[in-house]
Amino acid sequence: MAEGGEKTEKPTPRRLKQAKKDGQVARTPEIGGWLGLLLVSIAMGPLLDRELEALHEMFATHLRALERPTIEIATALLRDAAIHTIIAMVVLGSMVMVIGVLSALGQGGFYLSPKLAKPDPKKLDPIKGAKRLFGPQAAWEGAKTLLKASVVAGLAWLSVKAMMPLVGGLMPIEVVLTKVSGEVSGMFLSVGIAGVVMAGADYAVVRRRIGKQVRMSHQEVKQEYKQTEGDPLVKSAIKARQMNLARHRMMTAVAEADVVMVNPTHVAVALKYEPQLGAPRVVARGAGALADKIRATATEHRVPMVRDVPLARALYRSCEVGQEIPPELWASVAQVLAFVIRLRSRGQQAGSHSTPRAEDAVPDVRRGSRRRAATAATLASAKSSGAASAGR
Repeated sequence: MAEGGEKTEKPTPRRLKQAKKDGQVARTPEIGGWLGLLLVSIAMGPLLDRELEALHEMFATHLRALERPTIEIATALLRDAAIHTIIAMVVLGSMVMVIGVLSALGQGGFYLSPKLAKPDPKKLDPIKGAKRLFGPQAAWEGAKTLLKASVVAGLAWLSVKAMMPLVGGLMPIEVVLTKVSGEVSGMFLSVGIAGVVMAGADYAVVRRRIGKQVRMSHQEVKQEYKQTEGDPLVKSAIKARQMNLARHRMMTAVAEADVVMVNPTHVAVALKYEPQLGAPRVVARGAGALADKIRATATEHRVPMVRDVPLARALYRSCEVGQEIPPELWASVAQVLAFVIRLRSRGQQAGSHSTPRAEDAVPDVRRGSRRRAATAATLASAKSSGAASAGR
């Protein structure tokens, strides 16, 4: 692990976002320029062929026009020449513009950095200025400029050397133009490919340099985590306080419960039934020490406790605090509530009681199941059972 302020940690998303606002983005304008040149060189061949054909037709038209020169013919010739020139410029300019936009988007998109526009006295520091002038970045810029000039000069010389036999020759003008256009297109294509390769290397260097600048120390990562997520100690204290408050509310609810189902010592589940709210609800639940507190609170407030091992376990597994009991346990809980109501009518509800249920087993309830709405079939079955009981 890094000690002190040594920056060896990868930047966090927040740090990268702040770096982008500050203008620290891996970006080189040369990619767009060289890609534009490469695309122009690729399109230049077809364009030159088309323009040479148009030029040949214009020469033929000029020769015919010299027989009977008029203003209308001269105007038409100038208009045709202007149209050809504008079309070529628009096509090439559009290519360069599209490539420039795409290269900018590919290097992080468009962004405005107000911080770079603000005056910074640190930029006037002569020591830092000397470091920038003679540092590694300046050396790379100088080497890059020298390499570009050498590559362009070498490729241009090869193209000029290939065209030297045409100077002073007696070749037809069409052959000369075709040869020259081919050599020029080839030269631009070679320069464009070499430029794209050099721009890629430049982008790799810039990306590596920016990556080092935005790295963070271990202490900075910890500090940012505290600022965004909160201090772990404070969070744990808040969580503990929230749990204490939840337990306090749960113990308060035990005092108002109708019955507490116990295991009899390991599990305790407090139930409250309010007809206007539907099925009975779990107002408190716990195991171990928490179950002991629930039983002590129930004893203190004279809430009846019923010892029913399978029912208490089923309620503990299937319900959370605040949930209604599942429909599978309605019948079993109804027997217990009826028993508690009879005790209350006789004034004997306090204390611990054995379960009034004759059967030992309870319906199988999926562990951790949520409260489910009663289906029409379940409601119909409950109504029919109630009607049958009333008839009996």
